[in-house]
Amino acid sequence: MLVSDKWKEYKILDMADGEKLEMWGKYKFLRPDPQIIWKEKTNPNLWNNIDAHYHRNNKGGGYWEYKKNIPETFTINYNDLKFKIGLMGFKHTGLFPEQAVNWDYFINKIKKQDRKIKVLNLFAYTGGATIACASAHAEVVHIDSSKGMVSWAKENLELSNLTNEHVRFIVDDCIKFVKREIRRGNKYDAIIMDPPSYGRGSNGEVWDIEKDLFPLLELCMQLLSDNPLFVHINSYTTGLAMGVLNNILKLTVAKKHKGIITVDEIGLKQENSDIILPCGVYGRWENNE
Repeated sequence: MLVSDKWKEYKILDMADGEKLEMWGKYKFLRPDPQIIWKEKTNPNLWNNIDAHYHRNNKGGGYWEYKKNIPETFTINYNDLKFKIGLMGFKHTGLFPEQAVNWDYFINKIKKQDRKIKVLNLFAYTGGATIACASAHAEVVHIDSSKGMVSWAKENLELSNLTNEHVRFIVDDCIKFVKREIRRGNKYDAIIMDPPSYGRGSNGEVWDIEKDLFPLLELCMQLLSDNPLFVHINSYTTGLAMGVLNNILKLTVAKKHKGIITVDEIGLKQENSDIILPCGVYGRWENNE
């Protein structure tokens, strides 16, 4: 498992009974997580004096209970990157901190190249991977079907002082965009995708990861340059095993390009503990450079 353990302004303080106690900057939040099935708190005294608590209801939604007055949004840093944080529906904050370990990979891999790298980021959300790649001076095309998330990603680029980098933000359905890029003859050296289990595109298109991921990856093969750097897929879908990501990368990228396939879990470590919270899986093909 890869663990995102280089954060200074984010911490999991404790985990128990379906909830995780987190520090986001100077604010303490309590959020549900179905992976936390153990009951015992490691640090019971830390569970007092929280700033906000997300309560899930039995219909799948929920609400935030504010214990204190906190700003509508605030920022946290990861090394030289800066991100806007806000309490959203479905327990979200606008950032997945476990992805930092992947951001580090993108940055290091891109910086090692002696050529300009062009990156396509699909289902790009608020742009964590986009900001990371831009910080390594890659050209990035950022695609998401939500206008609000794309606007948020633009703010993150500005917060990180990266507006001089070459980043295009596009609100669109990912499959439709990829098909248009194929017709245009555009190519990319790296492709990142962070698809949801289910979702809807900008015009109501339905996305189902079990039906649509492999066809999308097949289409993306037509966008890869002759010397691709990496193809990276994240998944939070519990029914999609690591072996599935390994297989689809073998059947697509590895059939055309020599390289290495890696699949693994990613996670977050509890502060002052050896307990690690699993936070999804990734599959990655990369060249041997």
